[in-house]
Amino acid sequence: MASEKGNSIVTLIGGALLLGIVALVLAWLITQGGVPLVGLLIAAPFAIGFAALCIARPRIGILAYLHCSFFVIGLTRFFPRDIPYGLSIDVILGVTLLGTLFKAKRSDFKKINNTVFWLVFGWFAFCLLELINPEARSKEAWFYAVRGLSMYWLLATPLIFIWFDKREDMNKFLRIWMVWSFFVALWGFKQQYVGLTSGEQYWLDTEGKQTHVLFGKMRSWSIYTDAGQFGAAMAHVCLFTLILAMGARTLKRRMIYLFLAAVYFWGYAIAGSRGPLFIIAGGFIMYLFLIKNFKMLTIGLSVAALCFVFLKYTNIGSGNYQIARMRTALDPNDKSFQVRLENQKILKAYLASRPLGGGIGSGGSWGQRFTPGTLLAETALDSWYVKVWVDTGIVGLILHIIQLLIMLYIGFKRVFFLEDHDLRTKCMGLLAGFFGVAVASYGNQIFGQLPTGTIMYFTIIYLYLCDKWDAAAPHPHTQPAKSLNFT
Repeated sequence: MASEKGNSIVTLIGGALLLGIVALVLAWLITQGGVPLVGLLIAAPFAIGFAALCIARPRIGILAYLHCSFFVIGLTRFFPRDIPYGLSIDVILGVTLLGTLFKAKRSDFKKINNTVFWLVFGWFAFCLLELINPEARSKEAWFYAVRGLSMYWLLATPLIFIWFDKREDMNKFLRIWMVWSFFVALWGFKQQYVGLTSGEQYWLDTEGKQTHVLFGKMRSWSIYTDAGQFGAAMAHVCLFTLILAMGARTLKRRMIYLFLAAVYFWGYAIAGSRGPLFIIAGGFIMYLFLIKNFKMLTIGLSVAALCFVFLKYTNIGSGNYQIARMRTALDPNDKSFQVRLENQKILKAYLASRPLGGGIGSGGSWGQRFTPGTLLAETALDSWYVKVWVDTGIVGLILHIIQLLIMLYIGFKRVFFLEDHDLRTKCMGLLAGFFGVAVASYGNQIFGQLPTGTIMYFTIIYLYLCDKWDAAAPHPHTQPAKSLNFT
């Protein structure tokens, strides 16, 4: 008994000494590297465990990549800003790819031998060649900028084809997209009608005030990089759910989708973004061509024309901030639009003798970070296509547009002949969204930004696979379409 009590005392003393040593080590680390270093050390075991899980079960890595795409960029508004949260996407995709090399079968790798993968691979190969572009001034800028331009696309494409290529996987992806978007919209409402957190207020005061407070009205950005990306993401998912509502076969489902579409649309409205209006407009026109109904096409185009006339040629509702912002998107004399045109003239003159551009990462925020003071770094890009043009030149821009057009053609050809009603409705929504984002990317850097870029990667693959799912499904009451006639 006495021996057991003595052992307990020794254990307590040993534990106290161990805690004391740990406290001293943590105190020393804080003085040397600050709280972020301690945070990284504490998180390291969890990160290693999660990496092992992604290697053992790559599907978990795919889901983690999808989830992180929605919130990882916004972490700087809530946690220390000097931690590169965005690199977590690189790590997740990297370890998942490593797990794929160990876990996938030979037959699995045959899935990636298709047009979509080779288009993505070709685009990345061209971006890789940009490393030897004589105009490029920073290899480090290339590393950071190429991720959103092509590297994430290249890493995600084979992983989705191998591990997330079933119809039920597409349905899971769509649920995750809509649920996260609903939360993001609510957070935007909180910013607009309740208030900002201290971190959000700090960002607004130090970086975002010039672009996010216009005419005394704050533009919400929720948990994304800025209001432009928030508005684009909301317009994208609004278009998708609106198409689901129009294709719903029960009143209950239609009402649910209409409610979600209304929530997302108001999220787009409070972002105060003009460019994303073209996601809805362009995507809806694509949808009208897909439904193969000439009467509906005529009605839809008429409604679209009325909306255009309302915004372009009337002043009705101009007292409403959101309507006024949408109206400026159609005003060719808008000061912001004129500034963009002037910037493009400057860039056109500079890039005329540089067919491969100034090098990836030479423009925009990466240019300001790694090559400040240069013309490309100090000239606002705004457009996704202008960014591609600046980074890769006219050669890269043409290749990228051809790549997107081929993918659009593949998606249109497959979706147009789908017979399964539920699958067809969802794929029409995805294709309309893809087309809308491609159109709206002329006015904003939408395509390569999180989470829109991730959604595009999944979308393109599911548009490629959808006809295989359709062929495997029974269609007792439908006949295959014989042509593209609008009947």
